[in-house]
Amino acid sequence: MKKTRILVIDDEPGFTRLLKLVLHHYEIREENDPSRAIETALSFRPELILMDVIMPGIDGGNLAAKCRADALLKNVPIVFLTAVVSPSEAGTTARNIGGFPFLAKPVSPQALERCIEEHLRAA
Repeated sequence: MKKTRILVIDDEPGFTRLLKLVLHHYEIREENDPSRAIETALSFRPELILMDVIMPGIDGGNLAAKCRADALLKNVPIVFLTAVVSPSEAGTTARNIGGFPFLAKPVSPQALERCIEEHLRAA
């Protein structure tokens, strides 16, 4: 059975490794250098992108805009994972950063799984 491809873009290798372990039933590609994220996305062809907001060199908002400007990536769902907002500040209602949904770090595996499945269905 073919696994769903998810690209995780975060400058913290420990966090991306943890997500890869938690989301083992998906095909996960990690990218810890945001300057290579578009190149990685184009070669991996993800069905969903999980992306940090605050990263060196380029922030998640600008990187998401570059994805939307690319013909091959423009329809790939993007979900931000960020520590800029705490889970208690985010609350339980749907929130967006720059028009993209986000989950506050730390996020539970169950909440992450629900979010992934919701955005894969909507794509």
